[in-house]
Amino acid sequence: MTYKPAPAMVEMLMPIWQRVLQRSSIEVDDNFFSLGGSLRSVDLLFAAIEQQSGRNLPSATIYHAQTIAALASLLEEPTLPRFSPLVQVKAGCEKPPILIVHGLAGTVPFFGLAQHIRTAHPVYGIQAKGVDGMEEPIDCIEDMATFYLDSIKGLQPHGPYLLVGYSFGGLVALEMAQRMTRHGEKVALLVLVDAYPHLRYLSPGQRLGLIARRAIRIIFEMNTRLPRAARRLERRLRAAGVQSARNRLPETSRLSFEQTTLRVKDKAYVALARYRPRFYSGKIKFVKSEGDSYYPADPVAVWVNLAAEFEFEIVPGGHLDMVTTGFESLAAVLTRYVEEALPLE
Repeated sequence: MTYKPAPAMVEMLMPIWQRVLQRSSIEVDDNFFSLGGSLRSVDLLFAAIEQQSGRNLPSATIYHAQTIAALASLLEEPTLPRFSPLVQVKAGCEKPPILIVHGLAGTVPFFGLAQHIRTAHPVYGIQAKGVDGMEEPIDCIEDMATFYLDSIKGLQPHGPYLLVGYSFGGLVALEMAQRMTRHGEKVALLVLVDAYPHLRYLSPGQRLGLIARRAIRIIFEMNTRLPRAARRLERRLRAAGVQSARNRLPETSRLSFEQTTLRVKDKAYVALARYRPRFYSGKIKFVKSEGDSYYPADPVAVWVNLAAEFEFEIVPGGHLDMVTTGFESLAAVLTRYVEEALPLE
């Protein structure tokens, strides 16, 4: 889409983007996330926009206006439109789109990952209801599935569907796949990435093993990470003043990611505890992070009896790294899965 915002709005936004992203030169069509933007810098961006313009916009607006031109055009409107939970994180010309469901925080941290998925399929992240701070988050996975499926119909009315669920989102993707198949739609691919049911739905042996793994992790973190964190904090305090003042939000908005993700997480934990996965008549492909020590050690034991077919593999990195910074391996696996699910005719 081509945007032609008023020059005055662009002139207002340009120095804010440059300051927040610490770049001297930005084009009006440069993508915020491609320039290195993060959730923290998004909050800083919209705090600065509020100071400059007096408009308090949700940080989640950035998902639907990722360039200066798009954001300037949106700011020229008196009210915000109601945004879809579908966020395009990569353009593409092939069908069907790849759909990636959010984790516990409800945000869409999949921009880097999507760019490394080497297919011509567009990639959409699904953000949680309430991430914009304008609506109440959902506390039931079944209701999340209904909400997202209603939105997907406008993008893709019928299968084959390509579904990926990250962490908590794996359970949501599973429920979506259940409903799709029940209504006669084809799910060509269902991928769960480090996704597990609540502890209460594991077997006694799995629960004990997981509790032990988590205890070991806590002890390890206390002995290693905290001293390192203290030393980093000490260095930052010595470095002092100017940078920390520049990056400090004057007052955290209730529409900032810092605030909205807390509310979304609270409801997601409730939904996780309520949801007991049912048997899935299709195939689940499971991807486990090699460096994870917080989730069950053996995903096969958890999932193999809950699907007609189950396959899994391990990729390097930790649970968070695999979708945010060290995403190349996961992207390569997803690329292969998509190619296998949709063979050339």
